[in-house]
Amino acid sequence: MLKGKIAIVTGGTRGIGRGIVRKYLQNGAKVVLFGSRQETVERAVEILKEENELWEVEGMYPNLTDAMEVENAILAVKEKFGRIDILVNNAGISQGTPLYDYTIEEFDKVIDLNVKALFYAILPTAKIMKAQGGGCIINTSSMVSLSGQPSGVAYPTSKFAVNGMTISLARELGKDNIRVNAVAPGVTQTEMLEAYPKQVIDAITAKIPLGRAGEVDEVANAFVYLASDLANYVTGEILSVDGATRA
Repeated sequence: MLKGKIAIVTGGTRGIGRGIVRKYLQNGAKVVLFGSRQETVERAVEILKEENELWEVEGMYPNLTDAMEVENAILAVKEKFGRIDILVNNAGISQGTPLYDYTIEEFDKVIDLNVKALFYAILPTAKIMKAQGGGCIINTSSMVSLSGQPSGVAYPTSKFAVNGMTISLARELGKDNIRVNAVAPGVTQTEMLEAYPKQVIDAITAKIPLGRAGEVDEVANAFVYLASDLANYVTGEILSVDGATRA
């Protein structure tokens, strides 16, 4: 479904991000994954190449909250491959700090990575995509962008912003043949979830109409669809993959 396409996936070293990278590789894309540290990036690339030595995957580790570092990394990808067809902004952090315990620094950290870093990546990439005749940008949102959450206000605030950025840029960039969408995952079976005690996981999944957490592959499939030609007329959408979970 993505044969020959060049993709960048931020936050691609683990969890949903690595699931997206794997699905893209399985579908014929060449992928450059971005991660926060050299060692985790190199390990992720190593794991993927152990799965299939023919997969074309590389890694980089720019500081996503530094606009110049991000732009230089994206330009390096363009220089090597000649184009960028897909940008997936998946990197982000979540937390559940009660309001009265927040520090300004903690709030800023969430906004910097979950909102400003997306803008830093989109701006240079959109210019490249416009010049080449089009492209696809997919942002990772969250089910809390639709329902909020009872603690940790910075996280849902950031994801509401992701939705606003997605819908607005879809309208602005449509004339340049650049589609912009987002995927809003629900509770997903990642390393982070597995760290919780079973009773906590059971309590969480009991509220999900499908009766279970989502699998990484199930979320990654949405990113494949939105990046593929099957979604050529789909833009400005926030695609929920959450088993109908609602507050």
